[in-house]
Amino acid sequence: MKDERGAGTKMADDLNKKNKQETLRAVKFGLFSVSAGIIEVIVFTGMDMFTALGYWPCYLTALICSVIWNFTLNRRYTFRSANNVPVAMMKVAAFYCVFTPVTTIGGDYLADNLGWNNYLVLGLTMACNFITEYLYDRFFVFGKTIDTNDIAKRKAEKMKNA
Repeated sequence: MKDERGAGTKMADDLNKKNKQETLRAVKFGLFSVSAGIIEVIVFTGMDMFTALGYWPCYLTALICSVIWNFTLNRRYTFRSANNVPVAMMKVAAFYCVFTPVTTIGGDYLADNLGWNNYLVLGLTMACNFITEYLYDRFFVFGKTIDTNDIAKRKAEKMKNA
């Protein structure tokens, strides 16, 4: 009976460890997304203030800058993936082949046709992007290759030797 309780405790400990890892992963993604959001806002604001371009060219340029930054950091540090970079980028590009037209056309309509504030539209779009991209990256882009890069391997080795 004592062994069964010990096995149950070990399973509970493993589950708690996995939950903590996933929580930390989500927090990292959030922090890197904030930094990508800052880049997106800076690029968008610069283009909005210093060019005569409408909403969509400002948004699209800012989004591309943000995506490249976010992909690079999250692949390396959040998902710690050693997967094939071109394959992962193509998967992310597929996400943005759907997300970008929907948000560009929708955002342009809200901002330029309905008179919504450009920054309100941008903020709503960024919030939607944050949630959907995390899920897409976590389960599709990096799902099978999480914790396979050199950083993850060094950490696992350190834990094993501790």
